[in-house]
Amino acid sequence: MSVAHVDDDEEEENIHKPSKLHHVEKALPNGDIYLGQWVENCPNGQGKFLWADGCMYVGSWCRGRTNGRGKFSWPSGATYEGQFKNGYMDGEGTYTGSSNDTYRGMWQSNTRHGGGMQSFTNGDCYKGQWRHGQIEGKGRYTWKNGNEYVGYWREGKMNGVGTLVWANGSLYEGSWQDGLPKGNGTFRWVDGSFYVGVWSEDAKEQSGTYYTSSANRGSIGWDPLNVYLVYLRDCSVVSVEKILVFPSEKMVSWQCEGKPLQNLIIRPATRQGNTISKGHKNYELMLNLQLGIRHSVGKPAPATSLDLKATAFDSRNKVWTKFPPEGTKHTPPHQSCEFKWKDYCPLVFRTLRKLFKVDPANYMMSICGSDALRELSSPGKSGSFFYLTNDDKYMIKTVKKSEVKMLKRMLPAYYNHVRFHENTLLTRFYGFHCVKMTGPAQKKVRFVIMGNLFCTEYSIHRRFDLKGSSHGRLAVKHESEIDSTTTLKDLDLNLIFRLQKSWFQEFCRQLNRDCEFLEHEKIMDYSLLVGIHFREISPSGQPLRNGHKSSEGEAPFDANWWASIRLGSNMHARAELTTMRNSGECQLVGEGTGECYDVILVFGIIDILQDYDISKKIEHAYKSFQHDPTSISAIDPRHYSKRFRDFIFKVFTEDQHG
Repeated sequence: MSVAHVDDDEEEENIHKPSKLHHVEKALPNGDIYLGQWVENCPNGQGKFLWADGCMYVGSWCRGRTNGRGKFSWPSGATYEGQFKNGYMDGEGTYTGSSNDTYRGMWQSNTRHGGGMQSFTNGDCYKGQWRHGQIEGKGRYTWKNGNEYVGYWREGKMNGVGTLVWANGSLYEGSWQDGLPKGNGTFRWVDGSFYVGVWSEDAKEQSGTYYTSSANRGSIGWDPLNVYLVYLRDCSVVSVEKILVFPSEKMVSWQCEGKPLQNLIIRPATRQGNTISKGHKNYELMLNLQLGIRHSVGKPAPATSLDLKATAFDSRNKVWTKFPPEGTKHTPPHQSCEFKWKDYCPLVFRTLRKLFKVDPANYMMSICGSDALRELSSPGKSGSFFYLTNDDKYMIKTVKKSEVKMLKRMLPAYYNHVRFHENTLLTRFYGFHCVKMTGPAQKKVRFVIMGNLFCTEYSIHRRFDLKGSSHGRLAVKHESEIDSTTTLKDLDLNLIFRLQKSWFQEFCRQLNRDCEFLEHEKIMDYSLLVGIHFREISPSGQPLRNGHKSSEGEAPFDANWWASIRLGSNMHARAELTTMRNSGECQLVGEGTGECYDVILVFGIIDILQDYDISKKIEHAYKSFQHDPTSISAIDPRHYSKRFRDFIFKVFTEDQHG
């Protein structure tokens, strides 16, 4: 990082000057030059910065950092013109490389992220979705020679369902993996001939049937490996030009930067979980789960009304589907062990996915595609295991018999609640299934599929599991051991969150509705899971404090953010640092210090399958002898709901300055 300070003498002279916007021309000791508007010892407004190595920025500044619209140019001739945020290329912008290739679209933290179009110098062009600098999602790639692919991508390669049309009119439509046809697909010729089957670069895994057109009667067949050896030779995807030095790495350290949040270091985000590969103890379970879901979701189903009949919720009619390795009329051959599969209330969950706007094809690709699931490193306190899909969209949780019973009982009420309250903060359930393994043990594994709350465009820097109780509600970890995947608890919380007035009012209304529902269903021990993204972070990794209001020069949120915001998802807020009184009494929520940080929040109510049964009543009675009865989690649903809401409405408040 290029770090330079203005002369100490100049700083001393300016201490007593009023903080008014004025124009300066400053030459820094290392040869850098700034010309432009200036407030409180740093660039603020419009200005030009020339680095000694030949880099240059012209545009908007806020508190010493590039913020708003501007243009950055490199000595190589490459340029970026568009939105900046906190020194990063972030928002809508255009990058023209030194070789004259051009990207126009969305950026996030210096990387292509969102929708955008890349024109390559060789004449190729891509238009579609990007993720963290790579082509990922749905998009169209057109080669200079006239070939064109439309479909899904992953890490810069064709992956998922897609169609490639060659310039001569031939086409392949079907499944792809790592840039090659893999799985079910069809190749068609202009004359009407086609080959349909299971595709693989490995001839041993390839199987299918060649059908000739009337014009080609008598043809003896065709080798599908020609697609890999001949047809795909001219379909290489060009890599984008690498940016060697980012504008954020050129930022100068000024004296006006915000005050860091002490004792909180943001470390690089790490991916949760371990990939379940061959040899893992749960590898066959994962294969069975994916086969079962592909079978359930892929079955043709008539359009359904949202008004479901009572019979749709009846899970007593148990219909098991048998999956032998050799396959059956209704199930495909597979390489796992024999197992049986059961769907609970399939019509209800299909309708729930429709209510939650989940696309069936994308849902199936996320869970059952070529990518393996990830198992969280250790099971939760309940003994359940958790699995994440590779794209982080869905979480799969194994459930106990008592939770199965609870979900069956509450399902009709849950369906009606989420149907009529689209902003509900309750866990979103997408599927409810059971795998029965063969063998003497006849082991049954029941699981639910849920939305992953932390699947967001923003890195989650801190996460909290909040109940409103104090007993056992402290994560016993030193700050140096805490990272983005550590789940902190009530007694670890040293922030309160201030929401804009209309969002705070909606939050209060919806939390009350959801808690009333849970209380009515006799559910307790649930939590509000909160994820925090700090918008401004110092080079050393500490969140930076802002003022009572966002500065005028701060970069606005882009269109993608506005489209993604809903209650509990990608919500802008101010997080205020708190401190505890030395009064000797137990405090869950401290008093505000006035130090505020600009954050993005995600939150939702989780663990909603625990009812107040006889075991919880015994637990409450036992712990009440040892601890304050009001401080433990196992209390009756009515008192739990009241204590939970009282606590959450202290943690979340209305922003009086917003």
